[in-house]
Amino acid sequence: MPKNRNKVKFGLNNVHWAKITQWGVAPDGSPTTPVYGESIRLPGAVSLSIDANGENENFYADDSVYYVINNNSGYEGDLEVALVTTEFATEILGEILDNNGVLVEKNDAEPSQFALMFEFSGDKHKIRHVLYCCTASRPATEGQTKEDSTEVKTETLTLTASALPTGLVKAKTCEATDETVYNNWYKMPYNPDTSEKKAAATTTTTTKG
Repeated sequence: MPKNRNKVKFGLNNVHWAKITQWGVAPDGSPTTPVYGESIRLPGAVSLSIDANGENENFYADDSVYYVINNNSGYEGDLEVALVTTEFATEILGEILDNNGVLVEKNDAEPSQFALMFEFSGDKHKIRHVLYCCTASRPATEGQTKEDSTEVKTETLTLTASALPTGLVKAKTCEATDETVYNNWYKMPYNPDTSEKKAAATTTTTTKG
């Protein structure tokens, strides 16, 4: 029996990040695959809005569209959270936690790249996603005086998700996803298995007359 398919998508939950701590290096010195650090939850997820970057380009020949070039430049958008954690600020945004427990921001801070994992709640399955190579800009500082009613102020990170040198941009679960893969999704960024599946061997028994 086929698994239930999602029909709607709503809600954001289980946002995790894993810092890229180093890169594998090809013989020519170019980076290859990333090495990720520990997967850490970013609590207080409010919303995520990302748009695809890159447009298809038509190549014309013989007075017609001869070939369509697909330009996948990743994604850009905003992640809104209740509050950016100290760990994310230091590990990803490049801020410094000084000896007195004060977060210090410097103009030469170097942000780090990271994988972002999250899920949307669907009607049957919670679809889980991973963006393999993200950068985030520092959030704006905002506040206002307290009035009769209290309005919660959130923080918004502007995200850019680009492709890895291997071409990987994004992955997500679906109704065909292996249960073990689904359950372990947040332990580390998913490594795709694109090897060719081998058909199950069949055994024929011959009975002597």
